[in-house]
Amino acid sequence: MGKINKPIIMRYNFNKITNRKDSNSVKYDLLKPLFGKENLIPMWVADMDFDTPPFVLDAIINRLQHPILGYSYRPESFNESIVYWLKERHNWDIDKSQISFSPGVVPGMLMAMMAFTKPEDKVIVQTPVYFPFFTTIEKNNREMLKNPLKEVDGFYTMDFIHLESIIDDRTKAIFISNPHNPVGRAWNKEELEQLVDICFANNVMILSDEIHSDIIIKPSKHIPIASISKKAAEITITIMAPSKTFNIAGLSTSFVVIQNSKLMKKYNHQLDAFHLMQGNIFGNIASQAAYSTQGAEWVDEMVNYISGNINFACNFIQNNIPRIKLQKPEATYLLWLDMKEFGMSNLELKNFFVNTVGIAVNQGNIFGIEGKGYIRMNIATSRELVEEALKRLKEELEKKYEIN
Repeated sequence: MGKINKPIIMRYNFNKITNRKDSNSVKYDLLKPLFGKENLIPMWVADMDFDTPPFVLDAIINRLQHPILGYSYRPESFNESIVYWLKERHNWDIDKSQISFSPGVVPGMLMAMMAFTKPEDKVIVQTPVYFPFFTTIEKNNREMLKNPLKEVDGFYTMDFIHLESIIDDRTKAIFISNPHNPVGRAWNKEELEQLVDICFANNVMILSDEIHSDIIIKPSKHIPIASISKKAAEITITIMAPSKTFNIAGLSTSFVVIQNSKLMKKYNHQLDAFHLMQGNIFGNIASQAAYSTQGAEWVDEMVNYISGNINFACNFIQNNIPRIKLQKPEATYLLWLDMKEFGMSNLELKNFFVNTVGIAVNQGNIFGIEGKGYIRMNIATSRELVEEALKRLKEELEKKYEIN
């Protein structure tokens, strides 16, 4: 008798819609100040509508049984949980001594940049890309160089020929988004090896934002840049966090992996100069609870649900709004919608989505001029809301453009 495949038992309910209004939520409570309306489906800022996992909340609640919230430090178990997670989820062997702290991924990128570059140095970004990279570089007296990604039929790759052409003696670092926000690429080993070869040969540090590393859509895989070779480990500063994965961004807790001891010393000097070594009690506790066997089960279910949302959205758009071009993302819960066929300006796109469709989204041009005509849509929410948003979009486009 053949083996019977049992259905997967889902322990967590990602269809649940929790009311987030009046909780000081950026995603919900800033709708009116930023978009001029409250009654919008919020699909903009990259956090999830899924409840923070119960075992993470339980760990915080347990700590709250102690009546004093004084100065605290990160115990050995904090780093041990990171070592476990990176090995189990990403096949990356690191030592506890190779881990440092940051209160966020962008602050980690900033401190690394401050530690390894000086004013007037050049720092590369690969546009369209997460827009805080721009201000982090330019507001700290570094010169930003753009190495735009190449796009063919919605699929993005790195432009290595252009990258080599813009590097000079003042070029000291490159900011990498791995997986890439907003285009959804999970960079493969061959791409990362070529990037490392160019940077190593030209003494360019790699500062790698890997905050979306756990949200990978099968069959894609996340490959930490520093894990691919000794050369890569020598020149890479990796900044990661449980914040996107477990919906705990409000706890401001990230970590930095640096395998070159000399670079670690410089980074920690900068961290200490900003007096940011301690972090906070609840971020420390939540991270340890998240990076566990329970956390792995939760992530598997969450990514499975996200994958279902992505499949639904891609199929709906292909079948109902084919003039929107969409490449299925390999990672993240973000859709990068090519709206260029409709001929709307950036302002017209914004007004259309907000005032006509009733959806708050991110305009593509904020990720760089290469994002003009695109929309970034966050679908880390209930299937019901994803379906409602896409139906609204279809109906309003049909009215506006008399599409049959």
